[in-house]
Formats: sequence, C-alpha cells, structure tokens
Amino acid sequence: MHIMEGFLPGPWWQIWFAIAIPVIMYGMYRLNKLTTEKREVLPLLAVAGAFIFVLSSLKLPSITGSCSHPTGTGMAAILFGPAITAILSLIVLAYQALFLAHGGLTTLGANVFSMGIAGPVVAYAVYKMGMKFNLNFYITVFLAATMGDWTTYLVTSAELALAFPGESVFSSFKAFAAVFALTQVPLAIMEGAVTALIFKYVIQVKSDVLVKLNVISEMGIRKIKEMAA
Repeated sequence: MHIMEGFLPGPWWQIWFAIAIPVIMYGMYRLNKLTTEKREVLPLLAVAGAFIFVLSSLKLPSITGSCSHPTGTGMAAILFGPAITAILSLIVLAYQALFLAHGGLTTLGANVFSMGIAGPVVAYAVYKMGMKFNLNFYITVFLAATMGDWTTYLVTSAELALAFPGESVFSSFKAFAAVFALTQVPLAIMEGAVTALIFKYVIQVKSDVLVKLNVISEMGIRKIKEMAA
C-alpha cells in the first residue's frame, strides 16, 4: 500500500510526517534500549526487518498512485512491539523509495503511518487480547498478522480519501477500500498463515527468545509443545 512519490498534495503529506515523527523518535529510544539490554535478539530483529522488506516488495497493481502487497509487520509487532516495528518499516520504506521506486520520500510519512504504525498497533493489540483470553497461540498470531495487514490497507484508503475526497470523504474511502479489497483481503490471509508458520518454527528451534521478549511465557511454550507431541 505504498503511496507513490508526489501523489499526496499538501498539506496532507506534511500532516502524516508530523504524526509519524513522534512515534519514530520513541521507536528509536525503544530500539536502542532493546539492543543494549538484549543483544542476543539482534538476529531475530534482522529477520523481522527482512520479512517486512521481502513481503512489502511483492507489489500488485491496484489503485492509481498506490498498490497492494503483504506488509510483514505483524511478526515484528508481536515480537518487538509497534514502536520498534515503526523503525523497521521506516528503514524498509526509505530503501524501497530510494532504490526500488516503490513508494516515495514525500509520501514516506503517510506510508510509515499506515504500514509501520497503524497496522502494527492493531496487530499487537489483537495478539495481546488473544493471549489474554487464552486463544490458541497460532490462531492468535494468524489473526494479529491478518488484522494488521487489513488495518494498513484501510488506513491507506483513508489517507487517499482525505487527500482526494471527491463528493465526500466517506464515498471516496469506500471506493478506494473496495478496489484494494480485491487483492488485499486474500493477501492478508496468506500473510497471516505464513506468519503463524514462522512462529511455529521459532518455537521449535528458539523458543527461549520468545520468553525473553515476553511474547509468551515458559508455561505457554510447554503447553504448545505438549499439544504438538
């Protein structure tokens, strides 16, 4: 859902920068604290960033000025929280804008807000709520990643609707969201399934990292392994 360079008129591209910058600053603080206190999670942090890069580079044409693709941010949000995910997304989006002509620099604030902030916040909230109510771990991961992806596409639709309201912002939002839905709904479901499979692998080979990151308790890990046995 990268909005292309120069597509958003003023003052909208400036507004999204103003909203995104405080979150980015907080994310930098959180990332610095994490890498200082828990250096053993650096490889997993790199994997999460690479996952965002690969999935968000798989673009499909949808709306003029934007595109459809998985986001990959659900995994990072579950592992590290929304603030750090915003930093990973910023790095990915800036690289893609500079070297892949995917997205843009003037629209970076809007793209970071939709893909790097709004989506991860919802994914993180869905995951925490699912764990609180003792839902199946893998179903919770699936729902978190899927809902985070859908949130990104809905927020991108809102960003475009606000910039190009037509007869009304609401009617414009419905039009943008309807076109996005054709590709984004199945893509999000596939992303949710892939994310759940990745967490299954992590639990099998490196479950202690999930415990250290407070993603899941040791008791929760034992229950999952007992069910799989």
